[in-house]
Amino acid sequence: MKALQLTAWQQGPELVDVPEPEPGPGEVVIKVGGAGACHSDLHVMEWPPGLLDWKLPFTLGHETAGWVHAIGSGVDGLREGDAVLVYGPWGDGRCRTCRLGSENYCEHASELGAAGGGLGRDGGMAEYMLVPRARWLVPIGDLDPVEAAPLADAGLTPYHAIKRSLHLLGPGSTVVVIGVGGLGHAAIQLVKALSPARVVAVDLAEAKLDLARRLGADLALPSDDEAVGTIRGYTGGRGAEVVLDLVGSDPTLALGAKVASVNGHLTVVGLGGGRLEFSFFALPYECSVATTYWGSVTELMEVVELARLGKLVIQTHRFPLSEATAAYQRMREGSLEGRAVIVP
Repeated sequence: MKALQLTAWQQGPELVDVPEPEPGPGEVVIKVGGAGACHSDLHVMEWPPGLLDWKLPFTLGHETAGWVHAIGSGVDGLREGDAVLVYGPWGDGRCRTCRLGSENYCEHASELGAAGGGLGRDGGMAEYMLVPRARWLVPIGDLDPVEAAPLADAGLTPYHAIKRSLHLLGPGSTVVVIGVGGLGHAAIQLVKALSPARVVAVDLAEAKLDLARRLGADLALPSDDEAVGTIRGYTGGRGAEVVLDLVGSDPTLALGAKVASVNGHLTVVGLGGGRLEFSFFALPYECSVATTYWGSVTELMEVVELARLGKLVIQTHRFPLSEATAAYQRMREGSLEGRAVIVP
């Protein structure tokens, strides 16, 4: 079968022929319906050799949905043809955080040699994908697997970041979403679905600001020298209770620090490699800064339910497997609206 694999560090992926996987005990093979292309894949491609203890080659695609194709011995509760979504971060399943469903924060993650399918292990940009543990499969019911695939990251990651701050989001509160890309456009919908908060969207591209408005953003602003003053004015000088930085660059971190409120949350999700200069007066009093990484498997089940209710719709653009590299190129250029989904 064909698979899009990373075969060398600091190089683009290659479409290669690999054997079709067969499930062993406890394993499941899914027929891939779609696999989302994530901006973090670009970071993985750019990382130098030795930065991560991941063996090459491996198949990309950590946002994957499809149908159960073959089931190994000892697996219960699944039938061939079931539509499922693959939970992305694969922990050891034994530590405390894994037992709580938060395999994204596995206590032994550094010892596993991979972060999950598509991140050190073979992912979903192929005709079939081997999932080593059935617990990483979430039923999606009548959702289209192609449309559901990005829920695994583009939906789950902002959902977790927002959910940790829900106690701050009462009537009259404000959330600033910096970066209206794959995660950011989902974040706007999730804030609206989960709280009465107003949403201010910030981005460099006017097309993405238009998308933010269509998705319910109360205010959409270009990321320029006037953004801080506009946001401060919009909030009556108070600032935003929650700032979600889906970019993580120097300019966006600086913007977030300037528009957050006293007792607010500045949550950094983007992997832009920026640094936040800190001193006693760098942030409003008791404003917390945190990074988040993905979310729990139970939170993914909640994201799926929101999608089934029509409260979260990921904007998708389908690409055949043969054109996956073109999808990544559009991501680099910033010309892609929403999420690219690779369809084998």
